[in-house]
Amino acid sequence: MVAENVAFWIIAAAMAGAAIGVVRTQNVVHAALFLVVVLAGAAAQYILLAAEFVAWVQVLVYIGAIVILFLFGIMLTRAPMRGDTELDNDQRWIAAVTALFVLGVLVFLLVDAFGDRAIKVDDSLRAVGLSQHVADSIFRTYVMPFEIVSMLLLAALVGAVAIARRD
Repeated sequence: MVAENVAFWIIAAAMAGAAIGVVRTQNVVHAALFLVVVLAGAAAQYILLAAEFVAWVQVLVYIGAIVILFLFGIMLTRAPMRGDTELDNDQRWIAAVTALFVLGVLVFLLVDAFGDRAIKVDDSLRAVGLSQHVADSIFRTYVMPFEIVSMLLLAALVGAVAIARRD
């Protein structure tokens, strides 16, 4: 259990650093690559939770499709890689105070809800993450939202191609 905790914190630190990189970089391609690190970290966290199917879906759908869609949209629209103007303002301290406040509220709520109770992971909990249960949930209960999202992504890709072809 100690090795899983160490792996969790290493992956979480890498995800947090990459998430900061997403919002701090001025290059949109670098931001998309930082996003790949964040999404790969989420897949690794799913593997730690013994939800291998969800981890592979994370890799295939989010890293394989969404990020590639972002990169195609960036390349096809010929958007400038770096902005000409400085987008910084004087609200960093307000944002930092707000972020610390939200962090404090979340920590308080989690400690109040769970305290020092240990979560026991047994075979009945692992069975919930099996691919059969997840596939039944997606393709029986949530098949319409799944198809609507796929059509939305297709429309975004067609729109990016149409904008790029207006030369």
